[in-house]
Amino acid sequence: MGNIFDQKFHEIDSSFFYKILRLRVDVFVVEQNCPYPELDGFDLALNTRHIWIANEDTPVSYLRLVNEDEKTNRISRVVTSVDNRGEGLAKTLVEHVINTTSGKLTLDAQTYLENWYMEMGFVANGETFEECCGQETNPGILHVPMVHEREID
Repeated sequence: MGNIFDQKFHEIDSSFFYKILRLRVDVFVVEQNCPYPELDGFDLALNTRHIWIANEDTPVSYLRLVNEDEKTNRISRVVTSVDNRGEGLAKTLVEHVINTTSGKLTLDAQTYLENWYMEMGFVANGETFEECCGQETNPGILHVPMVHEREID
């Protein structure tokens, strides 16, 4: 483990991308009990970067970087498999994005991770809000919008 892969959708083998989607659904939909349309169309966008670390042929940590405009990219779908949490893999991926992407990075952090993102230079830039679910038994997950700005030489 340890190699970072950074590719566009058309560069990724379809069976491997299926494993990425499986990881995302297992965590965001099943584990967090938050049924919502995980497939939102951004995965296919020409400038979207899919960034991950794999254990052999299985993705164990992943994030998606969506190009919002010429100066802004949005980090989303930051996820690590249950068996690999606590190994610093997600931090490695976020730091990779910070070090390879100029301009503004935005994200919506789950509130319990706000300090974790702040340690990497992100700052809160909006009000806390509830995302997804909207069910009586599972009202949603609190998030805070955050931003990081850096120019790369």
